[in-house]
Amino acid sequence: MQRKGRKIPEVLTPDEQARMLEGLESADSPRHIRNLALVRLMLDTGVRASEAINLRHRDLDLATGRLWVRQGKGKKDRGLWFNGSSSGALLAWLDLKGAMLACGANFLPAAYFFTDLTGKKKICGRWLRKLIARLADQAGIAKRIHPHTLRHSFATDLLRDTKNLFLVSKALGHSDISTTQIYLHLADPELEYAMKNLRGGNQ
Repeated sequence: MQRKGRKIPEVLTPDEQARMLEGLESADSPRHIRNLALVRLMLDTGVRASEAINLRHRDLDLATGRLWVRQGKGKKDRGLWFNGSSSGALLAWLDLKGAMLACGANFLPAAYFFTDLTGKKKICGRWLRKLIARLADQAGIAKRIHPHTLRHSFATDLLRDTKNLFLVSKALGHSDISTTQIYLHLADPELEYAMKNLRGGNQ
């Protein structure tokens, strides 16, 4: 049977990502603090929506910037790292969550990291889809944005920065690097340079 072609994914430009985050960074309500931590982590690590939803306290090491995705797609574990911006946002949410709960029992290793504002119930996929769509709309982004768009954006940015498809494939947890090759169509500075400079370039 002929294999079905893959559609080039929609991604957020760095400016669009900044605009989505800006509205969250400019407010300090519990809702905004949690949402900023969640969106930043997804943009900075490329975790799937289900992986973010099921993240537990034991999976994050805020001291080293290490994150473990346990039993991701294909029942595979993988290790990731996050940067200082994500670490700060995650710490802010953790501190707030502790203040709201005032109960260390809720920080057991198996407890979910991203929860509702009671700190007791994990977020759900439907809520996350609505959140991302609302943030995109507030940022004036005309594209159809969903949680997986953040993963596509991460992959494109990482490939553009590293020019290493294998690293991107590892970060995304792809079992076959051919799956990752779709991002070559979105981040190929060598091809961009060659075509823009063809026959003398912009004359």
